[in-house]
Amino acid sequence: MSMFNDSDFNHPVFLLTGFPGLEYAHIWISIPICCMYVMAIVGNCTILFVIKMDLHQPMYLFLGMLSVADLVLSSSTVPKTLSVLLSYSKEISFNACLTQMFFTHVSFIAESTILLAMAFDRYIAICNPLRYTAILTHSVIRKIGLAALVRSFCVIFPTLFLLKRLPYCEHKVMAHTYCEHMGIARMACADITINIWYGFTTTLLSPGLDIVLITASYVRILRAVFKLPSKDARLKAMGTCGSHVCVILLFYTPAFFSFFTHRFGHNVPHHIHILLANLYQLLPPMLNPIVYAVKTKIIWEKLTRKFLQAGKWC
Repeated sequence: MSMFNDSDFNHPVFLLTGFPGLEYAHIWISIPICCMYVMAIVGNCTILFVIKMDLHQPMYLFLGMLSVADLVLSSSTVPKTLSVLLSYSKEISFNACLTQMFFTHVSFIAESTILLAMAFDRYIAICNPLRYTAILTHSVIRKIGLAALVRSFCVIFPTLFLLKRLPYCEHKVMAHTYCEHMGIARMACADITINIWYGFTTTLLSPGLDIVLITASYVRILRAVFKLPSKDARLKAMGTCGSHVCVILLFYTPAFFSFFTHRFGHNVPHHIHILLANLYQLLPPMLNPIVYAVKTKIIWEKLTRKFLQAGKWC
C-alpha cells in the first residue's frame, strides 16, 4: 500500500483550472483563442506550401523552419487549453504534462535559434551580398536547422529529470491552461531551487543570448544600410529587414513579458500571467505568416497566383 501511494504521489494527475477568477468567461475566452489557432494553422501551412512549391532561397527556407516551429509551438498547448476552457477535459497525467512542457519549450528555443539564423541571413545579404550564395548553401542551411533542433533538445531535456526527481504529494490543482516547467515545479512538495536557477539560466543563455546577437547583427546591418549610395537602395535594404524585425518583436515581447512577470511580477494578477503565457504561444504563430505575406512581395505574388489558379480550376 505504501508503494502504491508513493507511486501515486510521484506520478500524479494534474487538474488544469484555466484562468483563475475568470471561470465564468472561459467560453468567451476560448473563442478568440480558437480563431487565432485556426489562423496560425492555415497561415503557416500556406507559407509552407508556397515555399515547397516555388521558393528555395535561404531566406524562405529559414521562413519554412520558422513556420514548422510555430505549428509545434501552438499545437503543443492550444488543443488542451481549449479542452480546459470548454470543460471537456481538465485533467492531464504527469507524463502527458511533461511531454507538453517538453515540446512547448523545445519549439520556443528552436524558434529563437531560427530567428537568430534569419538575422545572420539578412546580415550576409546586406553586408556581404557577393558571397551570399557561397556562404548560405543548402548544406549549411540544413546544418543550421539541425543545430537549432539539437540545441533546443539539449537545453530542455534536463528539465525532464529535474521534474521527475521531485515528489508531488497532494498538490494536484495547477492554476494554468497548460503545463510549463516552473508551473509543474511549483506543484512539488520539495525544494525547487535547482529548477528555478536552471530555468532562469537557460532563459538568459538561450533566447536572452539570441536577442543580444540579433541586436548586434542589426546594428551592423543598419551601419551598412546607411552607407549605401542611393536612397532607393537604402529603402530596399530596409524593406527586406522590416518583416524580420516585426517577427522578432512579435516573438520576444510577449515571451519576455511573460517570463519576467512570472518571476518578478508578484503583484500582477495570476490571470494576467496566464494570459501572457498564452499570448506568446499564439500571437507569433498567427501573425508571422501575415507579416511575411504582406511585407515580402514575392510571397504575396505567389499566394495571389495560387489563388487565381485555384479559381480557374473551380
